[in-house]
Formats: sequence, C-alpha cells, structure tokens
Amino acid sequence: MFGFFKKKKKEEDELSFDPTDMRLHTMWNKMRAGFFFDYDGKSWEIMEAYEYDWGDFFFSYSYRITSGTEEYFLNLENDGELEISITRNIKLFHLGEDVEDRMLNEGRPPQTIMYEGRKYYRDAESPGFFRDIAKTPRDQSVEMISWDYYDETEEYVLGISQWGETDFEADAGFYIDDFEISNIIPAAQA
Repeated sequence: MFGFFKKKKKEEDELSFDPTDMRLHTMWNKMRAGFFFDYDGKSWEIMEAYEYDWGDFFFSYSYRITSGTEEYFLNLENDGELEISITRNIKLFHLGEDVEDRMLNEGRPPQTIMYEGRKYYRDAESPGFFRDIAKTPRDQSVEMISWDYYDETEEYVLGISQWGETDFEADAGFYIDDFEISNIIPAAQA
C-alpha cells in the first residue's frame, strides 16, 4: 500500500522533456538547477529554480543564473505568449525614500517610480505563492504579493515583492526575445 503512494509521488516530481527539442518555448517551465544555456555571448548556469503560483493554474518561473561573477534572474511567464526578462535584485531605498513608507501606510507602492533616470508605471498587483522548487513542496509555498512596473517603452521592467508585513524586495531589468537564449543543456543526471 505505501509503495504505491511513493511511486506516484516520484512520478509527479520527475520532469519529462524531449532532449531533441531544447528550445526555450518547450523548456521554460522545466529547467532546474544545474542546467546551462547561452545568452549574450556567455554560458550561464541555473543555480536555483523558483516557481510562482498565481492561482487558476497559472504559474511563472524564475531562475537564479550565474556566469563567472555575474548573477541575474531569468524570469519566464507564458500566458499565451512567452515573456522573458533578465533582472537583478536592487535595494528598495534606490526606488525613493517614500516607497517603503507608502507600502507600509497605504498597502501598495506608488503608481510611478523613478529609477536610474527612467520613469516606471505600475501595471499589475498580483497576490500569489512562491517556492524554491528543489527545497519546498508546493503545499508549503510562501504567500507573497508582487507589483509589476514598466517604462513607457515596455522594454524595461521593475518589480516589488512583499513577504509578510514588512519584508520587501525589489528587482529591475529588461525584456529579451526567446531567440537570445540558446544551447539549453540539462543538468547531469545523478
């Protein structure tokens, strides 16, 4: 009886993908730590894989990636069209002195934010759940809320996430096209 449940759990955890079709369009939600890919003339390694559950069976994925001493996040979302961004964590105070106060007092960040000479406009507020895919089972995901901002060209993105009452994180980056990521190589099987 217990062996049946173990087998089912193992099957749910295993990823399946076609090794002859390693395009980003087919791999966007299947990559894990240890995968490699090429971007911007460099090889990058996925160090950690994160899943965001936005409800109604809608998920997005973020991968902490490194190349030498560089570290970024590769963010992937597919709502009919694959959206890909490269971001890096930034300190919340870089977004202005009033951002954290406004979030604590009003429950959301300002409608617009200036960052590095660029004006960003708040586009979406998304409550959801977050987990580190390798370390956290889906039923133990952490509740969070995210606000997405775009500049007027919609090429640059800025995000603010809230974890609990007073824990905030911010990131900034830009969108890329799917063809910019190539040579996806899966992690070595143990």
